[in-house]
Amino acid sequence: MRRKPEILAPAGDMEKLQMAVLYGADAVYLAGTSFGMRSFAGNFTPEELPKAVKFAHDHGVRVHVTVNTMPRNDEVARLPEHLERLNDAGVDALILADLGAFTLAGKYAPKCERHISTQQSIANYECARAWYDLGAKRVVLAREVSLQEIREMRAKIPEELEVETFCHGAMCVSYSGRCLLSNYMTGRDSNRGQCAQPCRYQYALMEEKRPGEDEKGTYIMNSRDMCMIDHLDDIMDAGIDCIKIEGRAKSAYYAAIVTGAYRHVLDDVAAGREVDPVWRDEVEHVSHRHYSTGFFYGQPGQYYDNSRYIRDWQVCAVVTDCDADGNATLSLRNKFAAGDEIELVGPDSRPFTMTAPVMHDLEGFELYEPRTPQTVFKMKLPRYVPPMSFVRHAVSLSAKD
Repeated sequence: MRRKPEILAPAGDMEKLQMAVLYGADAVYLAGTSFGMRSFAGNFTPEELPKAVKFAHDHGVRVHVTVNTMPRNDEVARLPEHLERLNDAGVDALILADLGAFTLAGKYAPKCERHISTQQSIANYECARAWYDLGAKRVVLAREVSLQEIREMRAKIPEELEVETFCHGAMCVSYSGRCLLSNYMTGRDSNRGQCAQPCRYQYALMEEKRPGEDEKGTYIMNSRDMCMIDHLDDIMDAGIDCIKIEGRAKSAYYAAIVTGAYRHVLDDVAAGREVDPVWRDEVEHVSHRHYSTGFFYGQPGQYYDNSRYIRDWQVCAVVTDCDADGNATLSLRNKFAAGDEIELVGPDSRPFTMTAPVMHDLEGFELYEPRTPQTVFKMKLPRYVPPMSFVRHAVSLSAKD
């Protein structure tokens, strides 16, 4: 059954949550300060969580909270209190991986839907049905399943069981993220939210007779990033209920731009309109590795080219306020100067190019090149742009060999 999926965006901290919400997410996923798989994202304290939920709900956006680590004895003893806190805060859904945590969530967070994390590696309809029988509302499928497998699963699972898949972001070289490399090399356990991403390190490992290796060594950990923005029609045909953007540890700019791109392209596809290429191009404006379609169309194969990050754009400033005549107040992120060619893009606001004019500080003095991050300054824009719009410019920050 064809359906328009929910867009689930990452919210690593309050700023990222606000960006994801304002740029078009239907739901956001985040974590408290424990039991989440991204312990190095900003995350939300018990005091911040109700504020985050209120902001999202005020904008009609659902909040999903990750409780998807594999806790040890001393950790699981603290789970009931944490689950009750999430329940009381008005969280809409919990993303769970551990069966014990799943059972406790049913008891201590009865108002929250229970979604099964991709950490459970759900790759067949029998597994999905088993979780449904236990009380799951949604399953987040393993990244390794194809669209054809998803169509088959959708046909054989209860209609009420929702299916979620990742559509964009980093791919892990290990099966559904079950990796021991980080723990072995750094003492940081990826299965408890502390992955140091050693698969991104440069190695000189080589197996003597293995084909596909050269003087640079093995390419076995040379993972690309997933990008399905060109294939949302196929996503809808597969009966997927929710598409998930990876990246709670990434920047607020990433959360905004990628969410906005998928929002506009999905709306065009669902309405049968021709996709506006300006929105498709937005995913090229964030830091990323070479894109692929993951496993959706079968085995992606080994990638033998450079797998370092592509960084061709840099955020200069964020608009905090703007009147109808384009008189804007901004907060500096990276230095730029009057005369530079810059782009502006904002919530539901098409990107446009302009030449940076002479700016002014808050006392009204001319400012040709603001330099100190977080400096607040004034700039005249050709028209109104909404708050949380970005000023950016093209600059090559990609790593060199």
